Amino acid sequence: MKYLVLLHVLSAIIGVGPTFFGHVLYRKKQTANELRVSVKLMAMLEFFPKIGGSIAVLSGLLLFFLNDYYGPFTQVWLLGSLILYILIQIVVIGLATPPARKLAAWLSDPANKNVQDSLPEEPKLLLHRVNGLFYLASGMGTLLFIFMILKP
Repeated sequence: MKYLVLLHVLSAIIGVGPTFFGHVLYRKKQTANELRVSVKLMAMLEFFPKIGGSIAVLSGLLLFFLNDYYGPFTQVWLLGSLILYILIQIVVIGLATPPARKLAAWLSDPANKNVQDSLPEEPKLLLHRVNGLFYLASGMGTLLFIFMILKP
């Protein structure tokens, strides 16, 4: 059982961990060249939530069904953790990814290759939106880890 818990915690860290880098990589005060590098780094980090997050959910379900987690408080804790995880996914995949893709497309557009320093207004607004959403996801991820550490 302790190995399943270890697998669950490690996969949760690996799965949610890259979310904490989103607001760092999409920080507001970057040049266009710095942002191009950040976008490439974030693209590499996107692999980890897909694998780690899936393993975390499956191992969490296994832990639930293999243990005696049927008390009313435990149910609230588990439901809260699951809802937080789903909300993180919604924020990152559903809300942050579309403007991040628009920003990446703008940065890679050959017409914008000559922009090296400060961003024009439209991509700057996209960057601010993505940055704020990653702060939200990071806050929820922190709360999720607090739930996992202080679980009943």
